[in-house]
Amino acid sequence: MDNILQYTFMQHALLGSLLASIVCGMVGTYIVTRRLVFISGGLTHASFGGIGIGLYVGVPPLLAAALFAVLSAFGVEWLSKRKDMREDSAIAVFWTLGMALGVMFSFLSPAFAPDLSAYLFGNILTITATDLWLLGCLAIVLTAFFTLYLRPLVSVAFDREFARSQGIPVHTFEYLMMMFIALSIVACLRMVGIVLVISLLTIPQTTANLFTGRFRNVIWLSMLIGYISCLGGLYLSFRLNVPSGASIIFFSILIYTVCKTVKTVSLRWERGKGQRTTADAAKRTTTSC
Repeated sequence: MDNILQYTFMQHALLGSLLASIVCGMVGTYIVTRRLVFISGGLTHASFGGIGIGLYVGVPPLLAAALFAVLSAFGVEWLSKRKDMREDSAIAVFWTLGMALGVMFSFLSPAFAPDLSAYLFGNILTITATDLWLLGCLAIVLTAFFTLYLRPLVSVAFDREFARSQGIPVHTFEYLMMMFIALSIVACLRMVGIVLVISLLTIPQTTANLFTGRFRNVIWLSMLIGYISCLGGLYLSFRLNVPSGASIIFFSILIYTVCKTVKTVSLRWERGKGQRTTADAAKRTTTSC
């Protein structure tokens, strides 16, 4: 294992894991708090349309995917606000449209189309310096945004009506966060792929929620859990010779399962201890009488 750390692709993978954990820690906490998991899943699959269009017109696929995902995010947000369109229907429109366009334009591409499974399932060992720059810039922008506007974001995430009563521009924040969600999804495609990227935005946050309910604490803890999941997934991928994207998600689910089990056992033990204490106190009172 020490020898493989000398290779550039492994160094890129470790740095990419750290940056992706930072990005997903912030954006994913907002997603879980606002219960936008289904919307994020729709944007994830809609981004495939951008990849297909990029291959067809000769534009870098990730750049086209970013643009298509952002436009889809704005479209979902706009349609979901209309009285004649339900939110889940708006998501389904862009979800299916993106996948259909992705398949069509991939096959119509005049140039040699790369292996599409790399976009569907990801491979963290193939991320390049350009991908790292994209993740790094996004991490810096998100860190600055969350640092400056954490209080309004928490208000919007938990209670939009209260946020409006406080004069917070709720619609502006919602559109900005939808844009950041779309960009985060595209930035992480190389790591875990379209099929699995939503897990990186939700499972570490769900695990963090087992231990804390504060927005800020969930962000920090989910970053740590996400990075541990990436490192564990890389190790599993190296030892078992299996795809790294699936290994990362499997390890994150393993962490959640262990934490959930420990939390459940701990709560039952505390409950049992409390009941035993009450019973002992009642017994002592009866004896003294």
